[in-house]
Amino acid sequence: MAIIRWILGRIILLLDFLTTPRGVKRPADQQAVLDSQTSRLALYQYKACPFCVKVRRAMKRQSLKIETRDAKREERFRQELLEQGGKLKVPCLRIETDNGDVQWMYESGDIVRYLDSVAA
Repeated sequence: MAIIRWILGRIILLLDFLTTPRGVKRPADQQAVLDSQTSRLALYQYKACPFCVKVRRAMKRQSLKIETRDAKREERFRQELLEQGGKLKVPCLRIETDNGDVQWMYESGDIVRYLDSVAA
């Protein structure tokens, strides 16, 4: 089963690479404002997870600079996700508000809708 997952993961990554979307071109000042808004976001993900790929593609389409944290390969990110987010499930978007509150968003569809609203 592990071999099948590995093969499927490589196929997913290859297809993602071959069909990478183009980002939105914005004036530098608008992009700087957007980068400031997304600086408090972090995406906990696995590299070959199809739902994580979906979210990363949405980030690329909208030209959003969001830190990605590999919860599979990095033990500290896995622990943060489990201890602070409450469950070990990816993709997960960590959203820190201006007042320091943190919200954890787990569903890829919800994350993509949130990112689209941020970029609008």
